[in-house]
Amino acid sequence: MVDSILRQADEHLKRLNARRRETVPASELVVGVQCGGSDAFSGVTANPAVGFCTDLLVRAGATVMFSEVTEVRDGIDQLTARAATPEVAQALIDQMAWYDAYLARGRVDRSANTTPGNKKGGLSNIVEKAMGSIVKSGSAPIAGVVAPGEKAVQKGLLYAATPASDFICGTLQLAAGMNLHVFTTGRGTPYGLAQVPVIKVATRSDLARRWHDLMDVNAGRIADGQATIEDVGWELFHLMLDVASGRKKTWAEHWAEHWKLANQLVLFNPAPVT
Repeated sequence: MVDSILRQADEHLKRLNARRRETVPASELVVGVQCGGSDAFSGVTANPAVGFCTDLLVRAGATVMFSEVTEVRDGIDQLTARAATPEVAQALIDQMAWYDAYLARGRVDRSANTTPGNKKGGLSNIVEKAMGSIVKSGSAPIAGVVAPGEKAVQKGLLYAATPASDFICGTLQLAAGMNLHVFTTGRGTPYGLAQVPVIKVATRSDLARRWHDLMDVNAGRIADGQATIEDVGWELFHLMLDVASGRKKTWAEHWAEHWKLANQLVLFNPAPVT
């Protein structure tokens, strides 16, 4: 059995090694957006800039997925109002209800989110966090909902239902077909994936300076008055094209390639994740 698995792996590896980079339009991008270690500036600087970039990507014909059930649930009315069809609105509601039942079965206290780090960073409650999280999705209509483990099969803005855990969210967005990841943070995190490039966006300039070898974009310049949301959104858009084209590498790619530092893939575990 092991020999058979190794033979199959060798065949797959040969096919993968035969791949060559080719020119494709931006519409081939499947981008997952996520936030982790959020602070009071997440919904003011980094996430609005990502939202502006999301709109640019959708206009270019790309696919953008936003996620994190427990971090959008308290703003579900904002999402259903943007659903492209009544069926999409109902699918959003169904995913929220499924997750509520999942947490209830595990007798989990939903107040675990916001986290102590979020509160130390200035977020006082989950509604504030939800408003800041949702803004990453921009203003486009929500074209569809991707259930956990499903593949994204349509273009446009999609809601991929995942836990708020950085690692599980990233894993499920990968399963949905993500080929480029954008991750915003206010508290700071070394998060990275070996499977796709991860562009990390700092919410504050002091974080970008302190972790200069982990952050790719400094959205704190918005709060400093040195740039607008649109400026940083365009900067991120062009960086994404450069990274996807192989012209630039992210810090997460650097650490994964040179030091083998990347997060392991993680699926749901028996203990419910808020």
